[in-house]
Amino acid sequence: MTIPYSILDLSPIPEGADAATALSNTRDLAQHGEALGYRRYWVAEHHNMSGIASSATAVLIGNIAGATQTIRVGSGGIMLPNHAPLIIAEQFGTLATLYPGRIDLGLGRAPGTDQQTARALRRDLQSSSDRFPQDVLELMEYLGPQADSLPVRAVPGAGTEVPVWILGSSLFGAQLAAHFGLPYAFASHFAPADLMDALAIYRQTFKPSRHLSKPYAMVLANIVAADTDDQARHLFTSVQQQFVRMRRNTRGKLPPPIEDIESFWTPVEKQFASQMLSCAVMGSLETVTQGLQALVDRTQPQELMFTGQIYDHQARLHSFELAAQAMKQVNQPCESYM
Repeated sequence: MTIPYSILDLSPIPEGADAATALSNTRDLAQHGEALGYRRYWVAEHHNMSGIASSATAVLIGNIAGATQTIRVGSGGIMLPNHAPLIIAEQFGTLATLYPGRIDLGLGRAPGTDQQTARALRRDLQSSSDRFPQDVLELMEYLGPQADSLPVRAVPGAGTEVPVWILGSSLFGAQLAAHFGLPYAFASHFAPADLMDALAIYRQTFKPSRHLSKPYAMVLANIVAADTDDQARHLFTSVQQQFVRMRRNTRGKLPPPIEDIESFWTPVEKQFASQMLSCAVMGSLETVTQGLQALVDRTQPQELMFTGQIYDHQARLHSFELAAQAMKQVNQPCESYM
């Protein structure tokens, strides 16, 4: 059995375009991903970012699920400190009722934005983050089989048992997912430093639960594929610019690729971006296949998830098409049961 492969989309807003364009592109990419054999299509919660259109994550998930037929749709993730668990249970219970058997709920502990915006979302920010493990348990209880007996119920939501994932970019999420016996997705697409340690902790300390009998780890990676290595390197400069702008605190819309990335960044910025993107796979079909095989060999994932911030929408569609072809060539046997 081949390793399942999935898509994470931030609904990027390219320079010169608007949120309507980004959301239309997301819908189109989801339909293409379904036709190409991708297992899941997740969108991520971010706020107050001019280049990301996925802030109303549950609403967008409903739009994507309504435009597709079979692909699983979910959050990668919902930043739980921003929300009351009951609200998320109601939102995702509604989605699961409308699209049974197709909704995933990935949960993160970070606010997904700056501190000022986080306070605007939920004022007791610090205590909310500290409550994350308790909030996860409360949320799962609202969605669980005994939810009808609770004094407060999620309607819809009770009994839907929407699959819950723990997302993480550090060792904390790995420990929590293992303790709760939940599937785990590591954000190596922007924070690769702790990837191997997090996977080891998750697998070594995993406790079987009614949700999952064995560890199930998904590894996320940036993918930029094109017909040639040179074309892919050119497209990849959009991602590189984004990471440098993050360091400069000059975030904005997704920039077009540039011819000479070396003239854009300083040596320190280059080192920063290169470290953050060390799990990226970029190149032609042959090069991407080799890169994915190396990633699989190193991490032994139960699933891979790709994200690709590419300025031109058609080039982005083609990149995910090539990534799907590469995964079929990798054809790494694995036990998949999610």
